[in-house]
Amino acid sequence: MLWLWLSLGILGGVALILLFIWCNNSWLKVTRHSFEVGVRSGVKIVHLSDLHGKEFGRKNSRLIAKIVKESPNFIVITGDIIHKYREKDKRVALELVSSLCGVAPVLYVSGNHEMRNKGYRFFRRDLKEAGAVVLDNCPIDICGLTVVGLNCTALKNEVLDKITPQTDGVKILLAHMPQFIDRYAAAGYDFVFCGHAHGGQWRIPFTRQGIYAPGQGTFPKLTEGVHERGKTKMIISRGLGNSECPLRLFNRPEIIVAEIK
Repeated sequence: MLWLWLSLGILGGVALILLFIWCNNSWLKVTRHSFEVGVRSGVKIVHLSDLHGKEFGRKNSRLIAKIVKESPNFIVITGDIIHKYREKDKRVALELVSSLCGVAPVLYVSGNHEMRNKGYRFFRRDLKEAGAVVLDNCPIDICGLTVVGLNCTALKNEVLDKITPQTDGVKILLAHMPQFIDRYAAAGYDFVFCGHAHGGQWRIPFTRQGIYAPGQGTFPKLTEGVHERGKTKMIISRGLGNSECPLRLFNRPEIIVAEIK
């Protein structure tokens, strides 16, 4: 009988490990932020980033259901919706965008994975056909706010200066990479939505410290949450999928809900 109990113990331990890994990589977390500024009525924004071709349920049904419950005024996607230009990644991304456009307007800005080869111009066309508003270094006025999208390859101050509207209203920047926060603040944005850092990939338990982020190295400072520079508030998504690091640890995939009141 000893071998039976040992076998059951081993199977139970393996099952717990697999459940732990599943929870860390597929159990969606909704993070809420609330800000008060001078707008006439409240605006609710859902922020997604770094999907990397991942699916949460068939055709991302679990992800879409959570967003539907929030009833956002609009949805922003801050890049890396695909991992590479694999057909599966493109299919998953375009199906998601098409479904989300039935919930609320979708504003999209590119990430480094979209910009890695010449396929982006075709993928951008497909995103537009799916219903997304692709913001490549241009603004849009929506819900009384001015939203600007920064192409992932355009991170110089002079580019920001050229595309930043001169307005007294609330200005929001969509930019994939958070490590350029000082440039975003210098351009005078009230809010910046970013991703890219994946929450630091693996996080130290019971802390908010990630292990590694591209562009920041080990023990990065800008991986999640709200960071301030002067009047600028930058909201960083921990993202949804994985890229070179195949697993998240203590770092559940994140949907951000930001309310501007």
